[in-house]
Amino acid sequence: MAVMITEECINCDACAPECPVAAIMSDSDDKNPFEGSRYYVKPESCVECVSHADTPRCAEACPTEGSIVWDMPFTTDFEEYFTVGNENGTYKIREHKKKGLMMPSVKAQPFMEEIGMGVRESHSNVMDSF
Repeated sequence: MAVMITEECINCDACAPECPVAAIMSDSDDKNPFEGSRYYVKPESCVECVSHADTPRCAEACPTEGSIVWDMPFTTDFEEYFTVGNENGTYKIREHKKKGLMMPSVKAQPFMEEIGMGVRESHSNVMDSF
């Protein structure tokens, strides 16, 4: 993962159809940890549109500034970050019947390496990077 949707989300559905890997869940999906509140990007699925577009399509489509921000890459370097986030409800990582929790050690995702860790840690607005 590398993007997340914040509480600024207005549930307009502009982002979800733009995702090339179907990583965005609507606010009405029961697998969304923020069900009834805002859309959610599944960190175990998001590829930041690497190999699909020059910028994350969801952020380009979103009409609300500050709604889609950078998050840490879904890689083994950040396994503990996503484990803690899953435990505290920030994320709802999918559990595979055979593979278990789909953490980065099971399947890491590509990310835009040119986006600095400071930008990611501060959860900066995605479109401010382009």
